[in-house]
Amino acid sequence: MDVLLEGGSSLQDRDYTVIIDQSQSMSIVDRFEQKPRWEMIQESTLALTTLCEHFDPDGITVYLFSDQFQRYEKVTSQRVAQIFKHHKPGGKANLAAVLKDATDNYFERRAMEISKPNGELILVVTGGEIEGAEAVKQIVINAANQLSRDEELGIEFIQVGEDAAVTRFFKVLDRELQMAGAKYDICNTVTFEDMEEMSLSEILLRAIAN
Repeated sequence: MDVLLEGGSSLQDRDYTVIIDQSQSMSIVDRFEQKPRWEMIQESTLALTTLCEHFDPDGITVYLFSDQFQRYEKVTSQRVAQIFKHHKPGGKANLAAVLKDATDNYFERRAMEISKPNGELILVVTGGEIEGAEAVKQIVINAANQLSRDEELGIEFIQVGEDAAVTRFFKVLDRELQMAGAKYDICNTVTFEDMEEMSLSEILLRAIAN
């Protein structure tokens, strides 16, 4: 798949944020894999930032989160290894706090008129039990209700591993948010069941082209 060709002009003038689970679950080696999730995510993040440099040389925003979160801005492929070198999996997946920071950051930049014309895509990669799942759901609804068009902001949740609770929650996010009051359906999810033979890198690259 040539993402640059498939994505067309929508890849231009757009910001990208990647939120990466750093909880203890990322140290797991899944079935049919020969390396821990954390190592797979580092490789996939490198592939994503390398691609994004073709149309956004300033780099992307990367969050790592567990009990707390860290935000790194203007991340290029040269910085990925350095960031991961200083972090190891541990703690629980407090997704609500980091997702709120990412969406708030987008709307702050929009208010200052420094967001990109084609909006932003937020990619969330997680695998373990999500702390505050209901809060996550409400954050997505609140973000959707601040938009003037549904293409302005997209949130893609990508599951690593086979946790059944994560799969069920992702399906709620993908199917039920508008029934729960969201103005637009800005959420897409990729569960373990959906991944089939695709690698995590392929999933990430396809997500930005859609």
